[in-house]
Amino acid sequence: MAVGDVFAIGSAVIEVSQGRQPCWKLNERFAQPDMARRVQASGRTGWYYRVLEPGQIAPDSRLERIHRSAPAWTISRIWRVFYVDTLNRSELVALAELPQLAEGWRRHARRRLETGRVEDWTPRLAGDARAD
Repeated sequence: MAVGDVFAIGSAVIEVSQGRQPCWKLNERFAQPDMARRVQASGRTGWYYRVLEPGQIAPDSRLERIHRSAPAWTISRIWRVFYVDTLNRSELVALAELPQLAEGWRRHARRRLETGRVEDWTPRLAGDARAD
């Protein structure tokens, strides 16, 4: 799966726009205080779609990829940039300029480039049960 992959499902058309960022709600849902961190570390975070053309979807609708505009920018590669190789300047520059990527994530890449720092993930991953 890559950012920019476009799919038809029913009469709707959707596009992969960004990966998911696990949050503290997973910890509560699974009664595991580190579940969000574990999901983030696994790289199996999932993705979001943006709706390009609204339509009707039935339970038996099939998801069919109809276009691929940025095959090199897989969800896995983007996860690696944001969570593993977090200050890789060339990858961050490319992400910041990737038009298929959601603007919030491009802004995120630009912020890392400007500050040279990785943001504190604790509030998102731990919520009220912040780690010390």
